[in-house]
Amino acid sequence: MRQNALLRWILFAVVTTALIVPAKNFAAAPPQILTQIPQKKQKPQKPATPPPPPPQYSITVKSQLVQVNTVVTDQDGNIITGLKQQNFRIFDNNQPEPITNFEPNDAPITIVLLMEFSARFGGIFAYYSKYLAYGFADHLGPKDWIAVVTFDLKPHILVDFTHNKQEVDNAILSLYFPGFSESDTYDALINTIDRLKDVPGKKSILLVGTGFDTFSKHTLDQTYNVLKQTNVTVFCVGAAEMLEVANPNGDSITYLQAKNEMNYFAKYTGGLAWFPRFEGEMPGIFNDVVAFLRNQYSLGYVPSAMSRDGKYHKIKVEVVDDKGNPLMIANRKGKMKKVIAYAREGYLATKAPAGS
Repeated sequence: MRQNALLRWILFAVVTTALIVPAKNFAAAPPQILTQIPQKKQKPQKPATPPPPPPQYSITVKSQLVQVNTVVTDQDGNIITGLKQQNFRIFDNNQPEPITNFEPNDAPITIVLLMEFSARFGGIFAYYSKYLAYGFADHLGPKDWIAVVTFDLKPHILVDFTHNKQEVDNAILSLYFPGFSESDTYDALINTIDRLKDVPGKKSILLVGTGFDTFSKHTLDQTYNVLKQTNVTVFCVGAAEMLEVANPNGDSITYLQAKNEMNYFAKYTGGLAWFPRFEGEMPGIFNDVVAFLRNQYSLGYVPSAMSRDGKYHKIKVEVVDDKGNPLMIANRKGKMKKVIAYAREGYLATKAPAGS
């Protein structure tokens, strides 16, 4: 009897404690695109009267919307803010399209720091990439998301999306010995873009590496085709420029090809590429990356029915003044020059159903 009474008392204490423990508050969940975390689904309550489905026209418009994130600078690289919808013109295959969506895009940044960490040339490139990338997280805001992925023979998730800048810095410093001598830049870039495709808002990749590719399954042309269609902005920092300073008698032709490729990685997506010769240039580059993402204008338009041909379409963004003339800004020498618009170069149009 005494033992049964003791068991009942212990059971009562456990149940009571479970009822009075306060529920834990959780912060906003990070973008789960690198590692998916399954969550329990709550059974939704059935509404008394189910709402009618939206009209088919609304579904069609939503699927056809082309988003073009754009940054505007003067000829000296200074970012221009305060522009309005009437200051922009969009052309789809040289045909003007009315802008249906416009907003200064000040949403939190979602960025993947994609680092080459390969043992090629004795690991010297891995050393440069590591120290060129270190400190980038410190330039982000408290609401921005950052993930870190390294690659050699294949991509490796070093840090999934986080607000914790110290975690990112510590992870980069923990890199010591590359595992393979291969550098699969094309595969790593395509893989990261694919993982980002369902993440909403403005998203970007900061590629830090040499641009060399030795073993990718994808070709350079296939990589360019993916970049031409994505709305992920790619920024590149070339790690091989520092080696050119240290070893000017190296393979200059291969290096120039890799450098040219990185320029196009950025160009096709509306980003920028830098090739620093000294580590001291990195803080300024990091500031430029964040400033670009922080000052993007989000433009959107719905292509005409004639454009639904399943082909690649080129996009051109022009910036005009209040009178419709090309917007001109004085440069450092006081001469009036046209502003520069950085935006994705195109998209792959959907194909209209037969008979539509």
